[in-house]
Amino acid sequence: MTAQAASHTPANDTAVDGNVHAAVCRFLATEARLLDEGREEDWFELLADDLLYAIPIRQAAEPRSAEVDRKAFRLRDTKADIRMRLNRLATNHAYSEVPPSRTMRLVGSVTVHTGPAPDLLQVSSALLLYRQRGIDPHFDLIPCRRNDILRRSEGNLTLVSREVILTETSLATPNLGVLL
Repeated sequence: MTAQAASHTPANDTAVDGNVHAAVCRFLATEARLLDEGREEDWFELLADDLLYAIPIRQAAEPRSAEVDRKAFRLRDTKADIRMRLNRLATNHAYSEVPPSRTMRLVGSVTVHTGPAPDLLQVSSALLLYRQRGIDPHFDLIPCRRNDILRRSEGNLTLVSREVILTETSLATPNLGVLL
């Protein structure tokens, strides 16, 4: 992950115009809906070939800025790793997702800035994921902040990198079998 992708602050603090911001919000909403509807293959098409998807470890620390360890990860996947994960889910032998989770993603607090290259955008968003499985009355709420790099090409956006900063230091959910 580039230093720009891992940073909390954009490389360039220049906000984009309203049309670009609206396009990014549509992209994030489409992504959330595809995943909520179990359309992971359609979601996979939104990923850049050079994707890096990472969830660094978070620990309680003083100062708060030292809580995220960007040298240790709960998950650090490339597009090929995600392909393997989706292939495994399709076998019905990915027991962390049998039965499949029912999810609802709420995406908000979206900010968009110009990126480190003319075709890149730096995007920050908050995600609240509701997750419930089977007939179990228990559900999970997983809040996080996502720092993304999106690439603009021929009027389309693709996800180049995603850093997921979990709000919790100890996850209450038994697994992270779903994508954030």
